[in-house]
Amino acid sequence: MITTYPQHYKRLLQIGIPIVIGQIGMIILGFADTLMIGWYGKNELAAAGFVNNMFNIGIIFATGFSYGLTPIVGSAYGQGEKKMISSALRNSLYANMIIAVFLCLLFGILYLNIGALGQPEELLPLIRPYFLVLLASIPFILFFNAFKQFADGITDTKIPMWILLGGNAFNIIFNYLLIYGKWGFPEWGLLGAGVATLGSRILMCVMAVIVFHTSRYKEYSRNFWSSVFDKAIFTRLNKLGWSVGLQMGMESAAFNLSTLMIGWLGVNALAANQIMLTISQVTFMMYYGMGAAVSVQTSYYYGSAKVKETREVAMAGFHIILLMIVIAIIPLFSLREQIGSLFTNDADVIQMVSYLIFPFVVYQIGDGLQIIYANALRGIADVKKIIVHAFIAFFMVSLPLGYFFGFILEGGITGVWMAYPIGLSCAGILFYNRFRKTTEQTLKKDITSSIS
Repeated sequence: MITTYPQHYKRLLQIGIPIVIGQIGMIILGFADTLMIGWYGKNELAAAGFVNNMFNIGIIFATGFSYGLTPIVGSAYGQGEKKMISSALRNSLYANMIIAVFLCLLFGILYLNIGALGQPEELLPLIRPYFLVLLASIPFILFFNAFKQFADGITDTKIPMWILLGGNAFNIIFNYLLIYGKWGFPEWGLLGAGVATLGSRILMCVMAVIVFHTSRYKEYSRNFWSSVFDKAIFTRLNKLGWSVGLQMGMESAAFNLSTLMIGWLGVNALAANQIMLTISQVTFMMYYGMGAAVSVQTSYYYGSAKVKETREVAMAGFHIILLMIVIAIIPLFSLREQIGSLFTNDADVIQMVSYLIFPFVVYQIGDGLQIIYANALRGIADVKKIIVHAFIAFFMVSLPLGYFFGFILEGGITGVWMAYPIGLSCAGILFYNRFRKTTEQTLKKDITSSIS
């Protein structure tokens, strides 16, 4: 079995590196956002941290929902069913449109009650307009995600990478122009960052539609327009999408509801938390890029009835993530005293950031494990139990422990963050056991069928 790993490493890297590069572009964008807003003002940084973390729950749920398309496309691609792929994409756009309306209504209600969430009063005039601009960008995120998952599912991961990088470059440039009012543009501060984000998301959506109608995807786009609403595919997309979206949403909620608790500790704690969440995106996005490659490959092998290879590719993905962990945490831990000063000159915030590096380092293996095996389960379309496991890990373990460590034991923001390693490791173990159990059962069925 070991001798087959090199070929899995090679293929995962071929598929995963463009996804990782696209994710790194998002990391650079997050750093640029936080840097520019942080140097504009501490209150703006804290307000951005609160709003971004509230929206991240919805955005990550939406991203997870779109992942329901990947196993369908990957399986159809492995069987050469191009018409099925086009039909799945069209029905995915229908489903994403419904989710966009649902999320806009949900966040609209949250906006109307934002003053009741216990955040510092001085931040509310900054929070409200920024919130509304990000709300307007939700539909464009969902539509782009559908086209991205289609391309990833047929292993053409370079096109979404270039679109993401282009959109991120647009966002960074207009962040600078609109936050600080450069080159004749208005100085809008935090609102300017929101407008730049909205513009970049519209641009990426438009570019995805244009590229889909080029000769590169000629067969798929032709079949796309001739396909119709398919109840079976639509139902399967929702079945997979809601399960994955809720799992990812609960993971995000563990961090973002913790941010709500951290807001009770004041502006400094909220600003430090935003900096650390930005730093944590460095590893999270890298791991998720490789996790997406694992999802594509497991869906391909599982759809081709190659269960042994399905198991091997998941483990190969985890091996690659372990290497990523070593590469990432050494410089971050070594520079823990200096990292905060990249974003702010406030000494208290910088010191808080240095304390948070330790729990951040500790949770990396658990995070890598849960990302790989959550994606492996998506690839084999085994997502029912994943919601229960995520609820246990993030709502029954991580959130209560964060409150206990942070407020009952008076550990403050560091105490809240100490719950993350426990919750993420719990999720990783549960997802791994589920994947192992499901693939073992499939192997036994295959052996029994071959004997009979």
